[in-house]
Amino acid sequence: MSKVTVIGAGAWGTTLAQTLSDAGNEVMLWARNQDVVSEINTNHTNHKYLSGVNLPLDIKATSDIKLAFDFSEIYILAIPTQQLRKMLQDWLPHLNRDAIVVSTLKGIELESDLRVSEVIAEVWGNVNFALITGPNLADELALRQIAGAVVASNNLEIARRVQSIFTSDYYRIYTSTDVMGCELAGAIKSVIALSVGMAIGMGLGENTQSMLITRGLHEISRMCAAHGSDPLTAAGLAGMGDLVASCGSPLSRNRTFGEVLGQTQSMEIASARVAKTVEGVATSRAALELAHRVGVEVPIIEAVADVVAGTISPRDAFKRIMEISTKAEGFN
Repeated sequence: MSKVTVIGAGAWGTTLAQTLSDAGNEVMLWARNQDVVSEINTNHTNHKYLSGVNLPLDIKATSDIKLAFDFSEIYILAIPTQQLRKMLQDWLPHLNRDAIVVSTLKGIELESDLRVSEVIAEVWGNVNFALITGPNLADELALRQIAGAVVASNNLEIARRVQSIFTSDYYRIYTSTDVMGCELAGAIKSVIALSVGMAIGMGLGENTQSMLITRGLHEISRMCAAHGSDPLTAAGLAGMGDLVASCGSPLSRNRTFGEVLGQTQSMEIASARVAKTVEGVATSRAALELAHRVGVEVPIIEAVADVVAGTISPRDAFKRIMEISTKAEGFN
């Protein structure tokens, strides 16, 4: 048994707390909202973010960040990517530098175009870092349905340590040392899922969706390769696995946002209807900037970024994608 602190009590953080508890760990869950903390400690539920799920009785919750950091030497970060830097700065006085810091975030910081590991390194310096990623929809994992993920760290021993605390009879964890590839794949798949959602919202069928998913995976692969990551990462759980789940499930926030966007042709309406964090919206422009830096053509990502920026409509985005010149499949 290990002591583990989960930072963030949204749907994903609460699900991770349950998963870690089921794996035999002692879990402290931190939330900003005292009402959420009281509900978890008293009723063992979190209806606002994870309705219909009864949490393990031994999960403890707190709104005291010092208490949360002092509780363990393993910190699981489950907060929105665009809020990460400010929170890291606020929490710096409480950091145990010997702790393992595990990111579960998928995205790129909009203002800096930095990956999550790079943001953490800038604010917290050299820490024992790992990330966990893969096709893990919170609503399904919360029901203890069988799932898999990959834990990546530059230090394989840290990856194996994190693997050991997450592994249970329904959650299978693989290890990797390709931090950059896993981060890029996890961030970019959200953008591709937006494009698939837009297609569905516009009434386009499986042929269109399959084209977007396949060509989207190609853009992910080329981005990862151009940044020097392992080419197999894009074909694994962090790449193809996460992409299929995000594009194929109505539980995916990115796909859901894209559907509303495709139906209404309006970012304003989509933002109002999907009142949750949608990482693909913030990540699209940052992903495009990263592609431009390494000279990779990413027509789907570029089209989504322009829709999010309000310069073209989803309808126009698909017209533009279809006008792109084609070459041999493996090289275009």
